Amino acid sequence: MRNEDEELEKIKRAKLQEMMKRVDGKKQEKSALSKPVEVTDETFKETIHNHPLVVVDCWAPWCGPCRMVAPVIEELAQDYAGKILFGKLNVDENPKVAMQYQTMSIPTLLVFKNGKLVDRIVGAMPRQMLEPKITHHL
Repeated sequence: MRNEDEELEKIKRAKLQEMMKRVDGKKQEKSALSKPVEVTDETFKETIHNHPLVVVDCWAPWCGPCRMVAPVIEELAQDYAGKILFGKLNVDENPKVAMQYQTMSIPTLLVFKNGKLVDRIVGAMPRQMLEPKITHHL
C-alpha cells in the first residue's frame, strides 16, 4: 500500500509541475505579445492568419505622424495583449504588402479579423479616437 501511495504522490507532483509550466508558458506568450511585433513582407501572411485579430501599423521612420501614433500603438498592444496582436510594418523596407493593400499614405492601420481585411484607419489620431475604431472588431 505504501508504494502505491508514493507512486500516486509522484504522479501528482509531475502533473502539478506540468501544469505550472503550461501556465508560465502562457504568461510568457502573453507578455511577448504585449508589444507590437515586427511584420515583414515574408512574415505578413503568417501573422494575420495565426491570430484572430491583428492590427498592422504601416509606418516609416521619417514619418512624423507615424512617430506620434507609435506610443499609442505601444499602449494598446500592452492593454489588449492576448486579445489583439499589433504589428509594425516599415513600408520602406517592405513594399510588397504596402502595394498589395494600396497604402498611399502613412500612418495607415490595417485591421485583419481571421485573416481578412475588415478595416483601414488612415492618419494619426489620439488614443481616445483610435481605440474605439479598433476595439469594436473584438
